[in-house]
Amino acid sequence: MIKGRISSVETMGTLDGPGIRFVVFLQGCKLRCKYCHNPETWAIDAGEEITPKQLIEKIKRYKSYFADEGGVTFSGGEPLLQPEFLIACLKLCKENNIHTALDTAGVGFGDYEEILSLTDLVILDVKAVDENEYKELTGMNIKYFYQFLSACERANVDMWIRQVIVPGLNDDATHIEKLKGFISSIKNVQRVELLPYKNIGAHKYKSLKIKYRLEGTVDMDEEKCKYLENLLK
Repeated sequence: MIKGRISSVETMGTLDGPGIRFVVFLQGCKLRCKYCHNPETWAIDAGEEITPKQLIEKIKRYKSYFADEGGVTFSGGEPLLQPEFLIACLKLCKENNIHTALDTAGVGFGDYEEILSLTDLVILDVKAVDENEYKELTGMNIKYFYQFLSACERANVDMWIRQVIVPGLNDDATHIEKLKGFISSIKNVQRVELLPYKNIGAHKYKSLKIKYRLEGTVDMDEEKCKYLENLLK
């Protein structure tokens, strides 16, 4: 029997895809982003163990709230790190006529073809587009991200692009121009969002005894973030 591990769920989410969403935060992530506010999701063997059938029964309780716009978003952590569980859950969503979204940084395992064939929307979290900046921010090689992006383009799946904007890290015109050039090369992008960094997860690092690498960084000014988003568009 296929089982997966989830960190938590959000039953009435409005920020992780169109409409009202049931958001599933899966355990496990290979990235160690400086600004990550969910370090409790890094370990793939933590959280609650659950079967796809058990999860879909939870989801179906809220189906009446989805209407035509909403659905389910699989987030994390990194949902691509539990491919068998994810595929089983996506299939059950499709059997129940539920819109599916994948909120991902694009760093998982293997062949993404089946996952993307069951996904209505990919919300792609772009950490950085420069190889060195990506490595410094996440600790990983950028090639895995581009492998997933290529799979998305082959599948022609609808995409939203998101990037977190951090003061002193990527909040200048140079970074925005790089991101703009990157996005212009992708044919299936429907929406672009810049998300202002919030210092809301620092206390988690203390409780987990992990060094928080952005200690002292202030919240990103929301007006400036909106200004940069307008430049991007």
